[in-house]
Amino acid sequence: MFIKDILQQNPKSFSFEFFPPATPEGFDTLFKTIEDLKLLDPSFVSVTYGTGGKTREKTVSLVSDILNKIGTEAMAHLTCLRSNKEEIDEVLTSLSTNNVSNIMALRGDPPKGYSSFPEDEGHFTHAIQLVEFIKSNYKQCIGIAGYPETHQEAVNAQTDMEYLKLKVEAGADFIITQLFFDNSSYFEFMDRAIAIGIKVPIIPGIMPITNVNQIIRITKLSGAKIPKTMLDKLYSIQDDPKSVEQFGIEFSLMQCQELLKNNSPGIHFYTLNRSRSTWEIMKSLK
Repeated sequence: MFIKDILQQNPKSFSFEFFPPATPEGFDTLFKTIEDLKLLDPSFVSVTYGTGGKTREKTVSLVSDILNKIGTEAMAHLTCLRSNKEEIDEVLTSLSTNNVSNIMALRGDPPKGYSSFPEDEGHFTHAIQLVEFIKSNYKQCIGIAGYPETHQEAVNAQTDMEYLKLKVEAGADFIITQLFFDNSSYFEFMDRAIAIGIKVPIIPGIMPITNVNQIIRITKLSGAKIPKTMLDKLYSIQDDPKSVEQFGIEFSLMQCQELLKNNSPGIHFYTLNRSRSTWEIMKSLK
């Protein structure tokens, strides 16, 4: 089922994101996590795609198994940077063959050693090219990423929003945001999107904190900001993993409640392949 139709039919969607594990044991653990979270009746789940497509086969296999064996609607992430049309077409054909009808169209990160994107004739360099290619050649539903605190490479918030609108006009059906910890960032992002004429659903992305060093590393890579008061609290409890996890649950729950109260179309949880925090938050929300 297309995610755009799911969002139309459900006033509030709840979805979970996973990544392909590196080992067979990791896959066993992940499937247990997915089975646990299936009891919460998610609207859909998504599976990430490694830098440069390095988890391509794992992503296709995992999304197919979630959809066809577990019975939960699944979306495949697809990054296009430095991939040519034949490579992208091969992945999309494989996903279509396995009945995967939802794609998260992303540009991807620069190759190791590059701070920018090397131009390479015949290869994709921007997400909008991927959106256009999918729209022209396939019938899949297309999601794209949004950045409430502005993409790190954007000149400013307005130009970032203008590029987001171009991706929507190219054929994107919905937007999922990068993680954030200050809800005002999402509300201001929504105001800018409405003002520029973006009408597709914009789902906020929430990451429950489970490890202090991990979340600091993730935010440095993504450009997301941790409010100082929150960071001070995390540092004060970082040697107590249970306290960190409980704080993460309580903070994310507070975020979700405020977002839903203010008409967000749902919540997309970045689970980091763990179920407990998401389970506790969802239990309270439902």
